[in-house]
Amino acid sequence: MIGAGHAGCEAALASARLGCQTLLITLERDKIGLMSCNPAIGGVGKGQLVKEIDALGGEMGRAADACGIQFRILNASKGPAVWSSRAQIDSKRYSLYMQQIVSGEPNLELLEAEVIRLMAKDSLITGVEDGKGGILTAKAIIITPGTFLNGLIHIGMKSFPGGRIEEKQSASMLSDSLRNLGFRTFRFKTGPCARLD
Repeated sequence: MIGAGHAGCEAALASARLGCQTLLITLERDKIGLMSCNPAIGGVGKGQLVKEIDALGGEMGRAADACGIQFRILNASKGPAVWSSRAQIDSKRYSLYMQQIVSGEPNLELLEAEVIRLMAKDSLITGVEDGKGGILTAKAIIITPGTFLNGLIHIGMKSFPGGRIEEKQSASMLSDSLRNLGFRTFRFKTGPCARLD
């Protein structure tokens, strides 16, 4: 499993809970499950997904319940078809919660490394190479790099590679490796508003 954000944590936990020996690779162990921008879980679109993950035994809903600081029903003045729950989350507590859950899960091992290349043989992905030259083989590889795959930060008229502010760019070599294997990659630009401490 490459990446330990929301998708990577859920996929790794599901795999491990099904009895598969699972390796979760992340750039930084203390950033597991870290929420980058708006620390909200739920809403009209995402809320449905969170409820489905919860029904399948996932962790996101439980983590939101444990780390929520405000809970609301959206669209309460409208009909029940558009009602949706949403929680504002303490993002640091959420990350710590997910670190504890992932670290304590049987069949799940953590590795702090950067995956730089997918290894392929006869059109099958057989393993990965990490940034220190280590080769890891597996029967299945799941890639969940989040929004920072080959990330680019725009501030005013300047642009530079990066992930979250003051963090290194995530997986630019992995992005190149995907393209070399024939996958198309895209960048979507978001413009979050300024945040005040």
